[in-house]
Amino acid sequence: MTKDQFKEFQNGIQIGEEYNFNYGNNEYWISQDEERFYITKVKGSVTQEFSTATQLFEEGKVDGRFISDIYEDIEW
Repeated sequence: MTKDQFKEFQNGIQIGEEYNFNYGNNEYWISQDEERFYITKVKGSVTQEFSTATQLFEEGKVDGRFISDIYEDIEW
């Protein structure tokens, strides 16, 4: 995804959108409920939980790397 698409991706999550994406050979979901935000690796159902969307993007990792460091390699 491009830098502009990444900003759109972040903004969408801030306003309640949920997305799935692929990185490497794995599929991931970013979802939320009334209290938390989640990144889930579909294979194995490994989930990380966060209090805010900002925390998700600051601390959430995909294959051990921060999303902001790999967004160019994410397919959505």
